[in-house]
Amino acid sequence: MLTKLLVTAALATGLATAPAVADAVAVDIVRTVEGSVRGTVAADHRTFQGLPFAVPPVGELRWRSPQPVTPWTGVREATTPGSRCPQSANGGTPSVAEDCLYLNVTTPRTPGRKPVMVWVHGGGNTIGGAADFDATRLAVQGDVIVVTTNYRLGVLSSFAHQDLAGGGSFGLEDQQAALQWVRRNATAFGGDPNRVTLFGESGGAFDVCAQLTSPASRGLFQRAIIQSGTCASTWPANGIINGQPAASPWVSLAEARSLGAGLAAKYGCADVECLRRVPVSDLVPQDGVVDITRLTYGTRVLPTNPADAVARGAFHRVPVIAGHTRDEGRLSAAFAPQPFTEDVYQSLLAEEFGADAPRVAAEYPSSAYSSPSVAYGTLLTDRVWACAHVTDDRAMARHTKVYGYEFADRTAPPGWFAFPADLPPGAFHSSELAYLFDVAGFPATLNPSQKALADQLIAYWSRFATTGNPNGGDLPRWPVTRGSNSQSLAPGAIAQVDVAAEHNCGFWR
Repeated sequence: MLTKLLVTAALATGLATAPAVADAVAVDIVRTVEGSVRGTVAADHRTFQGLPFAVPPVGELRWRSPQPVTPWTGVREATTPGSRCPQSANGGTPSVAEDCLYLNVTTPRTPGRKPVMVWVHGGGNTIGGAADFDATRLAVQGDVIVVTTNYRLGVLSSFAHQDLAGGGSFGLEDQQAALQWVRRNATAFGGDPNRVTLFGESGGAFDVCAQLTSPASRGLFQRAIIQSGTCASTWPANGIINGQPAASPWVSLAEARSLGAGLAAKYGCADVECLRRVPVSDLVPQDGVVDITRLTYGTRVLPTNPADAVARGAFHRVPVIAGHTRDEGRLSAAFAPQPFTEDVYQSLLAEEFGADAPRVAAEYPSSAYSSPSVAYGTLLTDRVWACAHVTDDRAMARHTKVYGYEFADRTAPPGWFAFPADLPPGAFHSSELAYLFDVAGFPATLNPSQKALADQLIAYWSRFATTGNPNGGDLPRWPVTRGSNSQSLAPGAIAQVDVAAEHNCGFWR
């Protein structure tokens, strides 16, 4: 079928000579270290989907480090993505496929050795998948190779137990295995294994933070982009998801083992071997129960709490882009009890801030905003997201080049979610993704000024991947971060902004 399509396209353009067809067909096959793969070829890019970077972590390999793929002979079809890792239907597409350690590669069809960008999807480390992100625009416009990868999620990622060697970091190990695959195979796809950028958003941003401080990831990437989620992040009760307790992205190994013991007891299991026999369909719904969103430190993979490591300067000294969206917290506010009245607002403040609630209410009075819901979304943006980025940007900037940003298109398409009438979406959490990718299930039609901004974001991100510096061409100059200055990214209005002042970080500090 692929050959037939290529011949038809060649005939349509008057280029149907025998050598042209042969060359077009040849580019759909790439020889990786593990074996040959056949992808899909378009006029300006190639895609290779469902490439295994580790053996299926099933049976006795559940809750074990990822194992190398056995090489194959012949040509493996790489035209459809692999299954997403097990996850519930709570906010995502359900899956019970433990055979899920696959990645996708998108390459531009231009000559020259390309930088490689490895994308770690968000979803709180409990939902999502690599195939949700079509990287064609980023690859073609940025002239970069983009790899999107799956990794184990939820209880299959962060489970720890006193009888389990290692434990608590399987998802992070999967990401490292994907990076090792890139190092082995980048050249085969036209990529440069010494110019790898690791980037991720939300839960994926926390993962990038973790990889920045993991000794095992040293040398696997040369730049990092952290989108909406940083090492210093913490949140009060309800601060990320309504009904969830106060926490941070990180959990100690001791606490993770305690959670693991509780899970084992739930199924009457005295050891891990017993738990390995529990159907994955029974385990997946436990993700929300055991607060598995958090990543375990105190392990071989993640020895230290990443927040402490960054504060001490104990991280890989690679250039970093790090930032957030202007109105991050409005997405969390949209899931608060509705209708969002003044009484609801005051009740949430009391639950989240206790004795400090009156001070917070005085600093963020609903009368100063268009609605109590907007006031709540504003304080969550400041408290949970923006000021944490300021903390880490300052810490990292003492040791490496940091380019802070704030995505500030307050008219960004809301995509799949209908915000309450009294809560304009603004530049909500994850709103920048549609400017970099075509995201499955997130319909977003950009107007001309937004399309221009999307082009600028792709140019900044890809120039950074190429050189370690986002500047160049006719892009507005982006200075390195010193203090709390960041690049505000809005349609037709890219400029520097003082994030600490804009987001009231003096109060939260």
